[in-house]
Amino acid sequence: MKKIIYILTASILMLTSGISALAEERFQDNWKDKIMSEKIAFLTMEMGITPEEAQIFWPVYNQVDKERDEAIRSVFRSYKAVEDAVVAGKGEKELSKLLDEHLEALKAQGEVEQKAYKNYAKVLPVEKLAKLYVAEEKFRRQHIRKLHGGNRPGQK
Repeated sequence: MKKIIYILTASILMLTSGISALAEERFQDNWKDKIMSEKIAFLTMEMGITPEEAQIFWPVYNQVDKERDEAIRSVFRSYKAVEDAVVAGKGEKELSKLLDEHLEALKAQGEVEQKAYKNYAKVLPVEKLAKLYVAEEKFRRQHIRKLHGGNRPGQK
């Protein structure tokens, strides 16, 4: 059993490192594609998904990622509209309308996350689904640390 796990882990490592290397060359000028390639490799390893699970999971994840991206952009646009209105000294009626739109965008973002969970639960066991959420947060934190110049003492 240990041999099978070792072979599977080694195969996944080689596959993901090969994918990352190819992705880095191919998308060198496109930072979002590069980060997504890193994210796929990271999530695959952290979640420990099998090749069979990966075939089913990644198309679902990619669709969710598109919906998530659209929802986040909507939240940012609505926030920017509120911010611009505040700076411009708009009246209460205009501000109220913009705040309502912002809250609707936030609500829609939450609905995307709820839908994502339901879609993931159809293709992954609950343990791997939980690992997905933990791995996404770990990946996000690693990239924030990179942007700030690396690890600071006392950080994990």
